[in-house]
Amino acid sequence: IHERQRRAATPAIRAQEAAFASEQAKQQIGNDAFLNKDLMARAMNGPGKKNHEKLKIGVVGAGLAGMVAAMDLVDAGHDVEMFELRPFVGGKVSSWQDKDGNHIEMGLHVFFGCYYNLYGIMKRTGSFDEFLRMKEHVHTFVNEGGNIGALDFRFPIGAPVSGLQAFARTEQLPLGDKFHNAVRLGTSPIVRALFDFDGGMDMVRDLDDITFTEWFTQLGGSRGSLDRMWDPIAYALGFVDCDHISARCMLTIFMLFAIRTEASVLRMLDGSPQTGLHDPIIKYLEDRDVKINLGTPCRDLIHDVDENGMPTRVTGIQLKDQVREFDAVVCALDVPGIKKVLPESFRKYKMFDNIYHLDTVPIATVQVRFNGWVTEMNDDARMMDVSGDQSDGKGGGIDNLLYSADAEFSCFADLAITSPGEYYKEGEGSLIQAVFDERAFDRSEEQIVEDCIKQLNALFPSSKKLKCTWSSVTKLGQSLYREKPGQDKFRPTQATPISNFFLAGSYTYQDYLDSMEGATRSGLMVADEIIARADGPNGLKAQSKKAQAVAA
Repeated sequence: IHERQRRAATPAIRAQEAAFASEQAKQQIGNDAFLNKDLMARAMNGPGKKNHEKLKIGVVGAGLAGMVAAMDLVDAGHDVEMFELRPFVGGKVSSWQDKDGNHIEMGLHVFFGCYYNLYGIMKRTGSFDEFLRMKEHVHTFVNEGGNIGALDFRFPIGAPVSGLQAFARTEQLPLGDKFHNAVRLGTSPIVRALFDFDGGMDMVRDLDDITFTEWFTQLGGSRGSLDRMWDPIAYALGFVDCDHISARCMLTIFMLFAIRTEASVLRMLDGSPQTGLHDPIIKYLEDRDVKINLGTPCRDLIHDVDENGMPTRVTGIQLKDQVREFDAVVCALDVPGIKKVLPESFRKYKMFDNIYHLDTVPIATVQVRFNGWVTEMNDDARMMDVSGDQSDGKGGGIDNLLYSADAEFSCFADLAITSPGEYYKEGEGSLIQAVFDERAFDRSEEQIVEDCIKQLNALFPSSKKLKCTWSSVTKLGQSLYREKPGQDKFRPTQATPISNFFLAGSYTYQDYLDSMEGATRSGLMVADEIIARADGPNGLKAQSKKAQAVAA
């Protein structure tokens, strides 16, 4: 059965690949992309080509995808201008300061070791070595009462052995669940991929129409394993549980963990995303005369239609009080953003109409500061000690991302330790950042803070002695697209049926999840597609000149 499915899936993958004009964009998709470490060098070195024709390009959205696309497009010789609705860049990875100087984030941002493209961009802007802090190669679960479980990948032999021993030795599961866990993983596409990578990956692609729970329990996986280990991981990846997340989504990550030792190593920024990630990109762009217009929403896409009302060409971007004309336009937005911007007539094309099948998940990011160190459970005196300079991660407690099956925030961290930068304050203790999913979204901000503190106290009983000194809640009603079964087929490619109109964003078609790496991949891919189409008698510049001549 699996062999028949694999053969049936191959033409679909090839059809997606055929939609790309750029060979570099094709390298970001398909099975080879999971093994291609050269992608980091591609992101670090830029597009490697300057076009003969200079395009005037408008980019709607200054999130990670849009900024990465702008980097490559300006390096290829084009005139790029960006338009961003918010008063700051970053999209779902944005951060800003409140009136008291506290840095606020929209989510908890963790960098996996397999973020090859994003790491290449950070090396290109000079931020990789300065702003990323590597963590111990351990994924830690904190359970009620302060009991710790872990997936400890530290081992003299790398993947897949390091991963196998981590699951075999974890304290997070009792012996019976560990046995059932091993049985299910032993019959998974991951095992096949160790000796037949293409076959294993094609099996994973075929699993987009069922949930992880359905796949896991079919051949021996236990409910206990799902509840105690896999649900926190699923919530951390996509803010939905195993009963609702696509098996393809979960197994994509596990496949990377299985074949790349470094894939499961975590890094976090030393400080806020604005300082460590976005500011170096902004400098890179502004040094090359890219103009970033903040607080400047796109009101409409001005476009031509044919005699049947089908859109044929985007001619410009409608701003509040003017229309700006461009040779090509990129909409680098998230799912709710692109749904708002697309003109109704675009839905006559199936690719655009498919976007409206994509759903999103709501989240609430909570930041709570304390007068001591919440995750320090071994020494009460150390927990209460906030004296002196405890910057650079010297505070008491756990310096890593944390998971929990016993809280409504499945992943969290003490930013004063993990990302001290702007987050550590002398004389203060922990700054816990936790992300609540839709289970808690509709509660008041005050109630969410109260629930966060109560659940932290349950996980770290000694923290009941500490007091909250400051808190913040940031609600995002539509964040990541919902990685439920059957969604992958609705994701659009970066090039569209309208020859000079392009899409970017982590929801667009690329072989990774809705994440920082996914956004980076899409930005590189859309730039490659434009660069591949810019020149020649039928290129984007020639099309623009022809359209202008007809209009005249």
